[in-house]
Amino acid sequence: MNDSEQAPLISDEGEVGFVEYQDFVSKEPFNFESGGSIPELTLRYETYGHLNAAKDNAILICHALSGDHHCAGVHGIDERKQGWWNFMVGPGKPIDTTRYFVICSNVLGGCQGSTGPGSINPETGKPYNLDFPKLTVRDMVRAQSLLIDSFGIDRLHAVIGGSMGGMQTLQWAIDFPDRLGRYIALASGARHTAQAIAFNDTGRQAIISDPEWKEGNYEPDQGPAQGLAVARMMAHITYLSDVGMESKFGRKRRSGDQSREHFEVEFEVESYLRYQGASFVTRFDANTYLYLTKALDRFDLHSPESLDATLSSVTAPGLVVGFTSDWLYPPQGNREVVEALLRLGKDATYAELAMDFGHDSFLLRAPQLYELMHRFLSR
Repeated sequence: MNDSEQAPLISDEGEVGFVEYQDFVSKEPFNFESGGSIPELTLRYETYGHLNAAKDNAILICHALSGDHHCAGVHGIDERKQGWWNFMVGPGKPIDTTRYFVICSNVLGGCQGSTGPGSINPETGKPYNLDFPKLTVRDMVRAQSLLIDSFGIDRLHAVIGGSMGGMQTLQWAIDFPDRLGRYIALASGARHTAQAIAFNDTGRQAIISDPEWKEGNYEPDQGPAQGLAVARMMAHITYLSDVGMESKFGRKRRSGDQSREHFEVEFEVESYLRYQGASFVTRFDANTYLYLTKALDRFDLHSPESLDATLSSVTAPGLVVGFTSDWLYPPQGNREVVEALLRLGKDATYAELAMDFGHDSFLLRAPQLYELMHRFLSR
């Protein structure tokens, strides 16, 4: 049995059911690592489960680039799509909402309710667009810390995230060592490779080269749809693996009039990627894509001194998980973080899972991932 096959449902698993988002608003100026500032900020978030009297059972989940605050449940009876980590969060699931109070927020710089480039600057009455300050992963984490403060939570039971969320998780462990009991970082690493930066920049250039980008000053719903769709298509390829794509699509052709040559959709994989691009445009902002991918490229735990120096402040035990088929954030990039932590005498564990679905493996149900998460959170 391949580890990435669907795990059988645990008999006592349940659903978090209907959920509603909420907005945390800080009227205080927020200063960015770059030196820029905004007069106020909003973070949109959802919660699942209940905060106990001691306020020591909270888990913060950090989302990936194209994710958001909606990681479990549904918003209404007609909603077909559940939260992006619904199989992981809920009663009886690895992140068990009968035990834990779970928080997931849209990041600072996002476009799903949190303050970002598309938000209105209260000082001008106009969208920030490219006047939004230079963004880093550390800025995202500092904004999340304000949200956690608003609950009166001094110390989180855990911080968990994959991909961009894993980078936020590591930043939490570095910047707020006394505020988390443990952390789990999946499919991330200490910094982007040159290849990852190259893919991100090519996507950004697709957006910037679209005439509808207009130097970032496009009207809502009238932005660079073609450029953003191409950026998403290319990024989505990096989230998969050759084995996974071959098993799912191979060289399958779409049924229909085969006499239509030239550049219409011919192969199933073409249809899939074009669908991914078109659907992404309906829910994501182009400027946000530029800001978030650049923040990821800037993330570098080897700087300004060394990886060991950066990780020296970590005190919480950590679990770092890599996936064998992930060529965007390869296993060795995850492993080097744990090797550095162990050199420093820190409590750190590395696990490498054999799954065929590339970088997106952490978003798929897998028995070994279930067990890892459950055991580490319960230790």
